[in-house]
Amino acid sequence: MTAACRSPEIAPSVRRRRLGVLRRDERGAVAAELVIATPLLLLLIMGVIQFALWQHAEHIASAVAQQGVAVGRLQGETAAAGQNEAQSVLNQLGSTVLVGSNITATRTNVTTTVTVTGHAESIVGFFSLPVKAVAVGPTEPAVIP
Repeated sequence: MTAACRSPEIAPSVRRRRLGVLRRDERGAVAAELVIATPLLLLLIMGVIQFALWQHAEHIASAVAQQGVAVGRLQGETAAAGQNEAQSVLNQLGSTVLVGSNITATRTNVTTTVTVTGHAESIVGFFSLPVKAVAVGPTEPAVIP
């Protein structure tokens, strides 16, 4: 190297040439893009899976509530029988997707109602989506002898 190249004073033409080379040099650009894009893609995938689990929990809660009403509205049954049937169905379908579930049943002379509440299992960990299903059906009247 000559003394002119080592000096802090660089000719303007050499400086422009070096800046041009630096602007065109894209080494490492793909790695930087992957560092940004990969976590976003993984977060998007986890969000889709979380939404699918929430939908599944909604379907389970709806099926549990409907089965509870189907039993609780029958002639000679009670609200407790509907609640017990709903809990039995929830145990069979798997209570791991619908966590923290609460089943309430009410029976009047006109309608029978079963409400299932809880939360969908969380895989993201930051939040838990609520689940609620209500099933209502007419109560069968008692037979008068």
